[in-house]
Amino acid sequence: MKEISAGGVVYRRNEAGELQIQLIQDRYGKVSLPKGKMEAGETVEQTALREIAEETGLTGVIIEPIDQIKYQYHDDVKGTVDKEVHYYLVEAVGGSLQAQVEEIRGVEWFEPMEAWRRQKQSGYDNNNRIVAGALHLLGLKTD
Repeated sequence: MKEISAGGVVYRRNEAGELQIQLIQDRYGKVSLPKGKMEAGETVEQTALREIAEETGLTGVIIEPIDQIKYQYHDDVKGTVDKEVHYYLVEAVGGSLQAQVEEIRGVEWFEPMEAWRRQKQSGYDNNNRIVAGALHLLGLKTD
């Protein structure tokens, strides 16, 4: 069985014009990115924007695709699931930052290199190349 999810690395420029990257803290206490499962009738892009809005309270526009992560997991009902997660670089354009407490513990803005440090220190390994890819698309170097 195949399952498709989508999400994004959300960025903005604050009032001082400084670039900021959004990270969430998931329900397990890990640094992560907003994402979720595609619903019937949605495109992958619509899924990414809907999930970002649901989890963080922000509306965004997709700037460009970053990459995909593919892995397998076992579900007691579905058996082996081939999971595919599509990530996009998303610019925040509206809404107000508000964590969806049913799904995540928190959401915050960080200076880009602080976001990268937190991802490497407390994030999921397979998200390293997603966050690095987003920073590169924004013209920043990671190491």
